[in-house]
Amino acid sequence: MVRAVSTYLYVKERLHPGILDGLVRSGVQAIEIFAARQHIDYANRKAHVKEIAEWFRGSGVPLNSVHSPLFADYEWGRTGAPPVNICSTDRAGRVEAMDEVKRALEIAEQIPFRFLIQHLGTPNESFSDKKFEAAMTSIEHLRAFAKPLGVRLLLENIPNELSAPDKLVEMIQTAHFDDVGICFDFGHANMMSSVREVFEILRNHIRSTHVHDNDRMKDSHLWPGAGTIDWKEAMELLRSAPQTPALLFELEHDDKVNPLEKLPGAFEKLETA
Repeated sequence: MVRAVSTYLYVKERLHPGILDGLVRSGVQAIEIFAARQHIDYANRKAHVKEIAEWFRGSGVPLNSVHSPLFADYEWGRTGAPPVNICSTDRAGRVEAMDEVKRALEIAEQIPFRFLIQHLGTPNESFSDKKFEAAMTSIEHLRAFAKPLGVRLLLENIPNELSAPDKLVEMIQTAHFDDVGICFDFGHANMMSSVREVFEILRNHIRSTHVHDNDRMKDSHLWPGAGTIDWKEAMELLRSAPQTPALLFELEHDDKVNPLEKLPGAFEKLETA
């Protein structure tokens, strides 16, 4: 499996070539950029995106995916900015959310990437038929925008009723979204029910992953082995998927850990599980 890492690990700081160089030195073979404006100013295409694009062109390392924005401000919602929610039943709010996602998608004009990782709703959001219909409308619009850019949408299983695994599959099948897949998040599956149960429902649609651990109570993005996930079982499941997705770590920064030193061993431990 391809060893990949999300820049979520450094989401609180400005993304720069030094961060990417460090990840490559630690054995990372592909990258996911987390589209938060304080981290990657995706609306600043002439400066910040250009700088990162030059690194990718020179390095030969592929950009596997971009994580869709969660907030549209530069403070990640701390100033009271609403979340970017493509499932909003308020049409104006939904249009604003889609516009923000499209700004992130336009990264592909300078840095080609395969997948956009998209949340449906916000954490703990309840289900309603109106939200489900709003989500389908938004996905239809975004996939049409993404297709000429060479990008496919992947829906992520997150801990809310809209993103329950059976609802994700229902959405893909009902709307005939044949080119829309799933980013399987191990930590979120652990919180929703179990890794095995969620995986078995989503198996045929999985195209990428988010690898992290937790105690089932908090979405803490711990290193594999620091929580309650059975990684031997998890890796056996992943190897059984019809597609071969990247093994993509989405980890939270920890001041006590040097991630560049820990990454090689963490990948090796999972690969030999």
